[in-house]
Formats: sequence, C-alpha cells, structure tokens
Amino acid sequence: MGSSSSNKLHIVMFPWFAFGHISPFLQLSNKLSSHGVKISFFSASGNIPRISLMVNNNNIKLIPLTLPTVDGLPPGSESTSDMPPHMAELLKTCLDKMQPQIESLLTEMKPHFVFFDFCHQWVPQICEKLGIKSMFFSVFSAISTAYLTNPARVLACAGDIPSLEEMKKPPTGFPESNLLLKSYEARDFLYVFINFSGPGSCIYDRVLACMLSCSAILIKSCVELEGPYIDFVKTQFQKPVFLAGPVVPEPPTGSLDPKWDLWLTTFPSKSVVFCSFGSETFLKDEQIRQLITGLEITGLPFLVVLNFPPREEKAKLSFAQNLVKDKERGVVYTGWVQQQLILAHDSVGCYVSHSGFSSVTEGITSDCQLVLLPQKGDQYLNSKLVSRDMKAGVEVNRRDEDGYFGKEELCKAVRSVMVDVEEDPGRTIRVNYDKWRKFFLEKEVHEGFIRDFVKEMEAMV
Repeated sequence: MGSSSSNKLHIVMFPWFAFGHISPFLQLSNKLSSHGVKISFFSASGNIPRISLMVNNNNIKLIPLTLPTVDGLPPGSESTSDMPPHMAELLKTCLDKMQPQIESLLTEMKPHFVFFDFCHQWVPQICEKLGIKSMFFSVFSAISTAYLTNPARVLACAGDIPSLEEMKKPPTGFPESNLLLKSYEARDFLYVFINFSGPGSCIYDRVLACMLSCSAILIKSCVELEGPYIDFVKTQFQKPVFLAGPVVPEPPTGSLDPKWDLWLTTFPSKSVVFCSFGSETFLKDEQIRQLITGLEITGLPFLVVLNFPPREEKAKLSFAQNLVKDKERGVVYTGWVQQQLILAHDSVGCYVSHSGFSSVTEGITSDCQLVLLPQKGDQYLNSKLVSRDMKAGVEVNRRDEDGYFGKEELCKAVRSVMVDVEEDPGRTIRVNYDKWRKFFLEKEVHEGFIRDFVKEMEAMV
C-alpha cells in the first residue's frame, strides 16, 4: 500500500476498561484518523457516552461491548473508575470471558490491525487465526517496559519471582545501571507478579504473553525522549517495535468554568500551583494534611483537586478543606474539572501531579513547572525519566520504607521550580524544561511520528 491509500487501513482499538488506558488509545485514534485511517473503537457499553465526548473525527466508530456476568462483580461495573481497586481483578476475569464476542466481531469486521492492551493476551491468537495483524500498544513509557515487563526481569532472579531487593535494581542490560528504586516503589512493583486467578493471571505474565505473541509492538514515545530504553526493549523482544511519539494532546477547546476563571484571574501570571492525582488515587488523611500544609507554607496560591471513595467523600472533603488556613489563597475541590483548561490558564505556573505520562505531557505543553509525586506503578518510573533523564521536573523526596512525604519536602520541591529559580536545582530544571517544552510543541515533528507510523503499517499489510 502506498501512503495515498492510507484511508484503506482499518484498525480496531481495544483498550483495557480504565480511562487511564482508554484516553491514550483514543488520543492515538484521533491522530491516526486525521491521516485517513478508519478506526473501530471497542469498549464496554457503559463507557461509550464518556468516550464519545473525546472523539474529534468522523473516521472513528465506537463499538459497544456487552460484559459477561462474573460472580462478585456488581452489574454496571464497566470501568475501573466504577469500583474499588481490588475489584479490578474481577474485571480482568470478565474480559477473559469475552473472547467469543471479540472473535465474532473481528470475523465480521475484518480489520487490518487490532491494537490491544496489557491484559488481552488472547487477542494475538484470535488475530492469527483470522489473518489479522495484532499490535500491542503500550500506554506506558519505554523506561517502564525496560525496567519491569521484559524477560530479563526474572532471568537473574534467585526464585520464581523477584525479591524486594532484586526489584530495587534494574534488570541485566538496562541502560542506566545506577538507578536504584526505594523500598516502597519496589514493593509496589511486586504486585505485577501476584496471581489472583491461577497461573499466568498476574500482570507480568499477561504483558509478556502479549508482547511475545503479537505481530508488532507500539510504544507511545520516541527516540528523543527514551532512545536507550527503546533500544533495550527491541533487544528483549526481537520483533518490530514502532513509535507513535508522545501523542501530544490537541490544545483544549471551549471556555473554562467562570468559577475557576474568576478565582484564578485574581492572582499574578504563573503564580498558582495546581495539584491533581487522577480520578483513581485516594490519598490517606495524613498525606492530605502534609500536602495542603506544604502548599500553604510555599506562600503561593493553590488549587488542589482530590478524589475520595464515594461513601467517604463528604467527610474527607470537609477534613481537607478545613486544613486550609487562608481560604482566599487556597482551594480544595473534589470531582471532575477542566484540567487542560486550568493548566492553560495564565495564572497557573506549577503542576503537582502523580506523574502519569499524559499528565506530564499536558503540564509541559501548558507551560507549568512539574512537581512529581507518583502514587503507583509506572508513575514511579515516569518520575525518574522526567527528573533524572530529562531533568525537566523535580520529584518530592520521600521516606524509603513507606513513601511518606512531609510538608517540608513538598514545599521545598515546589519552591525550587517556582521561587528559588536563580539557583540550582531550579535554574537547571527550568532551562531543560524550556528545551523539552519547545520539542513537545513542534507540531510538524509530532505529525511526522504519526505519518511515518502509518507508512510502516501500510508496509505490513
């Protein structure tokens, strides 16, 4: 196929039922569809209304899926945002029971490719049977795959799975051998080796099965950002590894809620700290106390968006709001906000986030300094990438054993990039940040990533 026939490409997108996965799949869909690629987007029927609000091209068709019944999974639980974290394993069981439905749809649709997610390890087998190419799309940074989910991670282990001390160290051949995780980070990563529903059900086994059996691997990154880690991934899997670039989101459209616009406008340009950790992160009371107190002692205005378990929301929100002493300068809120529009507001100059890479990208493109407070999983390695490799943000220092951070550490991190900017590390971070922001805003470069990827897919079919 030549590039002029890219409209003949038909891709099925099949992300995991979590909006932290659905969003990057949809962002990529929007980019590909603008190059004439036809997209059929699979998700549970209950997720379709929210997904439809993020679609910006007529080449994308949303395909609702029916979720089978699983004991213990309440009816209507169709994304991880609908349930406590421990119940997500039941949703994976539900996913596994969908194989006949997916095979029937693919038989009827006959796409060229199926882009699938980390726990869909049975998709390549169905695709091979039907003569369809399977593309494992990693929504995680390349450093995460290079550190955690590859054959080298377990080859040198004394036991069947890594110990805590082994998990602190990178696998053999990892590009930056002096990277050493803290105990709380390594302990969190051990979760990927837990089998909840029999052998082969752990995240590590699922991901490895996906990557070893797929036709090709797609990473949401580029050589400029993660060249050494991408090269390591290629040596581990010995198959085509394509790069989509960081898939920079389109600038936000619409107007910011007047409530936030009026409040933010009362402060000087680039002076407000915005803090959010995503919809599925619930901080403990003591960490909320340290966070809000730490922001107050920076002397800067701040807007904190927190999420709580539904049954505790009213009491916990009241607790958090009562911690704010100067209520004209500090606001605590819960619920959905127009995050991109808030970050893009002229008064906002700093973003304290959980280091999800989409959030990091939004912060950089919105010209907000990055303070990194990762909460789980790949976020820890994203934070290392931004603070150590890119040197474009500052990570909050935390206690080794349990990840506790105090108000002083939070305050120090924020002030280093917002107040003490004439001395290091703030001065160096800001110089590097400006360099990376320029790269992220080079629209033609990022269009080139997608254009080249479309050509590579055309060559495959």
